[in-house]
Amino acid sequence: MDTDSPAGRARGPYAKSAERRRQIVDEAYRMFSTRGYQASSLREIAGAAGISLSNLQHHFASKEELLLAVLERRDETPAAETAAADTAENADENAAVPFDAAMVARAAANERIPGLIALYSVLSAEGVTDGHPGREFFLRRYDSLRAGYTAEFEEVRRQGRLRSGVDPAMAAASVVALWEGIQLQWLYAPDRIHAADALRAYLDLVIVSADDEGADA
Repeated sequence: MDTDSPAGRARGPYAKSAERRRQIVDEAYRMFSTRGYQASSLREIAGAAGISLSNLQHHFASKEELLLAVLERRDETPAAETAAADTAENADENAAVPFDAAMVARAAANERIPGLIALYSVLSAEGVTDGHPGREFFLRRYDSLRAGYTAEFEEVRRQGRLRSGVDPAMAAASVVALWEGIQLQWLYAPDRIHAADALRAYLDLVIVSADDEGADA
């Protein structure tokens, strides 16, 4: 449905409610990123959004529920646009950014939001327990990441750039594990560990550079 058309655009109370939820998530995103999850309260987030606590709780019954909305927003927005801009800064604006370059750029951009990366790391670990409110979110997210990266590696293979013997599905699972693991190490030692460098090194092992004359597809 075209929600930008006069007929499809949301109007009235529904549009106001959706806009209010977005405003609350924006403020929570900002506060969780800068102050941390534990140090932020629903009352403070409500105040920053210019609404009452009861109004906020009408949209999000608990801080955990709000945090899950923040995590979903994180996947939609944060470093993706910045990473794409950084990667394409000196490139032909009409040229598509290779997925591996975009991935490395996003990992570098993630260093600008350490608070949210720390929150994500904690919740993804906690989410393995039965009954955790984030369990379904992370199950869906990991399934989606593996499927998406598998498709990207299969496309790289179709282009003749995937090194021989590399299985796209295994490469996808490996890059997800590496990315999340190296980000955790970076949180402990940001002066010595850089996620983008580690990702680039791994991708260079499995993907043949376009400039590599010795390609072994």
